[in-house]
Amino acid sequence: MTHATSTRVQTHIGAPLSEKPPLPRGKLEEIFKDIQSDLRYDHELNGCLNCGICTATCPAAHYYDFSPREIVQLLWTENLEGIYDAMQEKIWACAQCYTCAARCPFGNSPGGLIMLMRETAIKHEMESAKAVLRPFSRVMLKLISTGNQLAPDMITPEHFPDWGPNVSKIDAPLKLLRKAIPMPTLNTTATAWEVNLKTSVELYTIWEETGVLKQLEGIDQNLFDVIADIMDEKREDWKDFLADQEDGKDD
Repeated sequence: MTHATSTRVQTHIGAPLSEKPPLPRGKLEEIFKDIQSDLRYDHELNGCLNCGICTATCPAAHYYDFSPREIVQLLWTENLEGIYDAMQEKIWACAQCYTCAARCPFGNSPGGLIMLMRETAIKHEMESAKAVLRPFSRVMLKLISTGNQLAPDMITPEHFPDWGPNVSKIDAPLKLLRKAIPMPTLNTTATAWEVNLKTSVELYTIWEETGVLKQLEGIDQNLFDVIADIMDEKREDWKDFLADQEDGKDD
């Protein structure tokens, strides 16, 4: 007895009530393939009962037109056009808190799947990714040019107003308050502003070889140009440092 082969891939492309021309199926398949080929994909997606527990416990679902269950269903049914549409807006509403992953009976991680979709949106230079990342150019400049995580004392109007309008309300003696919380991780906030020159040069090599800079160029050309200039300057400084060290040995 033979069984007919089945697939969950949709066969209809294009919204019946929309006047927008449908995206070529080849492009939709390419986007989904990039998501599905990630090593994390099979770990994050195990099935779906459509129970809605993930959405019921999702903070973002209470405030936005967003549902983790919908994301899982789109990927599980391989709804190519629905996946593309979700990548235009909905995936950016996720807070990445992973409450959904902690509660899912199937062990799915909608937050993890959304991370894959976000990375793919950046890879394909989607306008939605550009729009979301555009206000945080100064934060991205700090992280990519130095490689350090943001320190608590950076959340001030003088340093990163990109954090939003409420950052102007932050007026607290952070250094004094930090002394009352003797945590080792809070004793190194000063180093977030200073990075070893050799570490910076090594970091830039990692950004290049992993494709991070190429993706950045497609998302924000101006920011890429600024970081490229910083990288060239740091590399020249490193060469000068090594040359000085050699001269010192000769003396």
